[in-house]
Amino acid sequence: MAISASKATSAPAFDNVETLDPALRTAIERYERALMANDTDTLSELFADNPDDIPVVRSDGAGMRVGHNAITAFRAKRGGAPARRLHRRVARQLDADNAVVVSEFDKVAGGKVIQTQVWMRIHGEAAGTAGAQGAHRGARDASDVPGAWRIVAAHLTYPAPALDRRVWRVAGTPLMPAAKQGPLSGMGVAVKDLYAVAGQRIGAGNPDFLADSPVCETNADAVDMLRDAGASIVGIAQTDEFAYSLAGANVHYGTPPNPKAPDRISGGSSSGPASAVALGQAQIGLGTDTAGSIRIPASYQGLWGIRTTHDRISRKGIHPLSDSFDTVGWMTRDAQTLGFVARALMPDRESGDAIDGLAIATDLDPLAEHDVREAFEAFRDTALRKSGKQVNNAGITPNMLDELLAIFQVVRGFEAWRANGAWISRHWDSPAPEIAERFRHDATIGEDDYRRGCTRLEQARTLVRGIIGRHALLIPSASSVAPFLVNNGDVTMVEHARAQTLRLTSIAGVGGLPAVNIPLETADGLPCGACLIGPAGSDKTLIELAKELYR
Repeated sequence: MAISASKATSAPAFDNVETLDPALRTAIERYERALMANDTDTLSELFADNPDDIPVVRSDGAGMRVGHNAITAFRAKRGGAPARRLHRRVARQLDADNAVVVSEFDKVAGGKVIQTQVWMRIHGEAAGTAGAQGAHRGARDASDVPGAWRIVAAHLTYPAPALDRRVWRVAGTPLMPAAKQGPLSGMGVAVKDLYAVAGQRIGAGNPDFLADSPVCETNADAVDMLRDAGASIVGIAQTDEFAYSLAGANVHYGTPPNPKAPDRISGGSSSGPASAVALGQAQIGLGTDTAGSIRIPASYQGLWGIRTTHDRISRKGIHPLSDSFDTVGWMTRDAQTLGFVARALMPDRESGDAIDGLAIATDLDPLAEHDVREAFEAFRDTALRKSGKQVNNAGITPNMLDELLAIFQVVRGFEAWRANGAWISRHWDSPAPEIAERFRHDATIGEDDYRRGCTRLEQARTLVRGIIGRHALLIPSASSVAPFLVNNGDVTMVEHARAQTLRLTSIAGVGGLPAVNIPLETADGLPCGACLIGPAGSDKTLIELAKELYR
């Protein structure tokens, strides 16, 4: 029988929840009320606390949150669920203690949400209570029933946006086809929004800058080389503003998702290309690396990535942050594709003996947090055992890194202001506060300080290259796993991770050296990385060595 429009909005098309145990019906009603009220205490109570030592799970398109604590933390940071109306619900009581409920909701803002929940009666726990807190909330709706109904598994399917603005500024099918057939045929590229793409503007992660930018008449050289090798351009992917962050957060477009670590930042500044690759929306994420902007998102998202030797690949058509440190780089889901791209962008031959040994720097291990250090040291021990190569202790210390970072910050700061200061000085209110603050500091760096910095950089670059020699140095890629997302403006943890990680990334940056991120995992299954830094010009050889160590 047809349902009138008025009835369709006031009553579900189908709902057999009345067939369930009365106490379960009460629990379901409590859950919905708590969800709409963002009552995080009740929501936490209604998810089981890992019964039988099996973790509860909540999953959606962003990934899985495993364990009661992880789900509770997600709820605390989420900030409430969007308003919705029940459209239909199908419930099935599997036995006296287990049931499954599948619900379809119409979002008030448009689109549908499908929610699947598995409920279990937890014996030994009073229904509707969770200690004094639950009693205080009046949660004794079914206290006469032995055992409490709790959710042990939930999955939600949300309407997919036509274009996820957190990841893409513009995309097509493709945005730009390959120029010819080649070794990269069938592969799509997510291009960081610093590269010129013909017919598009460079936005540099800021919509006001985008509006002021001219339409590009030609592609950046690296974009043309990839198209000549057979790759198509899927679209232009987001970047941290002016590539001046390692977090991946962007106040204008949002933080791209991290599918390997939901509720954590993506890493930046090549954040959009990294997420596009990790999400399976592109095979190649073309980015840049100044202070770690390839290595960090690759480490945080479980990707392979390389920053190339400084100036080995043309930077023509790339909006600069710092000419002394900017390099072309890219990320892929596997090492083989990383190597294919390297051959397309660096067709020149390399010396077969560019690398003749490995180097370690154990004094730097404490810079990594415990979980990352544990994963890195286990990988390093295994890699050294099976490499068969001479191993050298590089003798690099944290104090040396502080010196390198100080040089880097002066030169990078002056050059960042030189490249962007004219626009920034007319638009101070446009960038995020932390980005604006960096530019305010950069504006104070004088010519004399810059010249002295350049002299020190030349000396430091010679020193770093001398220490590396013909070895490949193995260190952690980042000091930590990806920090949690923040939704209250408090970026303290993100900034702390940035400060510690910059010390590690300064070696390759100041040295102008190639560096490959090798994806690892912590004991908790979170992505982290090992960084292999090679001699100048050893980029393709370095990738092959990284593949050998990873096997």
